[in-house]
Amino acid sequence: MAGELTVIAEFSIKPENRSLFLENCAYDSERSNADEPGCLAFDVITSNEDPNTIVLVERYTDQAAFDIHLKTPHFAKFAETTKALGAVEKSVHFFTRTAP
Repeated sequence: MAGELTVIAEFSIKPENRSLFLENCAYDSERSNADEPGCLAFDVITSNEDPNTIVLVERYTDQAAFDIHLKTPHFAKFAETTKALGAVEKSVHFFTRTAP
């Protein structure tokens, strides 16, 4: 089933790297929103219970738009910096919009 794709990725980060990781997430979000026509929204949110849990909520027009995102220079920078900071990807979930 083709349609709007939502990606929810949850990361855990050490407190001493939190600020740099949030900057990294913000850069990826800003570039995705500005440079990718298929990116409908890209939000960076933090847990109210654990400030070192960071969640990315991304919406794309379809799977193809997300695939393009994965090939961008800003995503490559995000992935490299995420690894260097020791952020742990706790989960990634993919959802297809089924109703307005």
